[in-house]
Amino acid sequence: MTAATLSQSLKSRRAVGVWLLALAALIVAMLAVGGLTRLTGSGLSITEWDPIVGAIPPLSHADWQDAFTKYQQIPQYRFENQGMTLEAFKGIFWWEWAHRFLGRFIGIAFFLPFVWFAVTGAITRKDWPRMLLLFVLGGLQGFVGWWMVESGLETRVSVSQYRLAIHLGMAVILLGAILWVALEYLRVPSPPLGERARVRGTASPVAAYAFVGLVFVQMMLGALVAGLHAGLVYNTWPSMDGRVFPENPFAQGWLSFFENSGLAQFDHRIAAYAVAIFAWFFWQWLRRHKVGGMAARAADAVLVIVFIQIVLGIFTLLWQVPVALAASHQIVAALLFSAALWQAYELKHTS
Repeated sequence: MTAATLSQSLKSRRAVGVWLLALAALIVAMLAVGGLTRLTGSGLSITEWDPIVGAIPPLSHADWQDAFTKYQQIPQYRFENQGMTLEAFKGIFWWEWAHRFLGRFIGIAFFLPFVWFAVTGAITRKDWPRMLLLFVLGGLQGFVGWWMVESGLETRVSVSQYRLAIHLGMAVILLGAILWVALEYLRVPSPPLGERARVRGTASPVAAYAFVGLVFVQMMLGALVAGLHAGLVYNTWPSMDGRVFPENPFAQGWLSFFENSGLAQFDHRIAAYAVAIFAWFFWQWLRRHKVGGMAARAADAVLVIVFIQIVLGIFTLLWQVPVALAASHQIVAALLFSAALWQAYELKHTS
């Protein structure tokens, strides 16, 4: 391979990597809009799922009235929003519409560039199945989102916390998969072993993978807290209204872990402490083993984001879940997961 050919190949791979990073950023934005949709009580405002025609919002007064009439048939309107005006309905409708539209946009932003990169050879044939799997996962996420919404249309006034956690979990998995592939495309081929030995440390990525898993579990616990509106109880810290444990934490038996709001909040707190302790000690361990380069930068990023996330979490709780803080808390959670994955990726290539 000539120098010119190698240079062109690296440019093509970098273009693919940047495209995938942009998609990852769009997924983080999707998570943010999804969080705002939930926090504003907007998620059930569109009672039908039409992947194609549904991309067009109501364009006339009659269209708006029709959408509002359908919303008035579900329990959330009858029991929580009785008497809502059409103008107020438009306010919640636009949040849900924006969430769904962003999902459609991400699908287009993936498919069209993929076709271009595949035709030009920037994405080789051996990577086509992996890219198509990412596309299928994205489409499945739309289906799961509707499955979640359905849970709040018949008897509930909000969506099931279980389906909310699954919907969020799939989004986070998709974010991680796209980010990992992006890092692979952005990575410059390694220098000879002699050069690598001078910049590499002696660290195992196993602990870093475990940390990624811990952050993921913490995000799922956060989804249960959100689904149960558990952030609106025990708004004190570090105690829970003067207690270590919530009142009657196991009233529903083993299901209490998923259905008791006090216990859900307690679990989320404990997992947050575990994330903070793990991040701190792992950062110290990397320093002791003199791990440098991008792995060290990733570890620094993880530690800073963990600190920001803890502060956001505490004030979100103390101030009874204001929309801006709660949305920021969810965005930073996605950034923490991304940073943890980056840390694991870099350690995989420095061990």
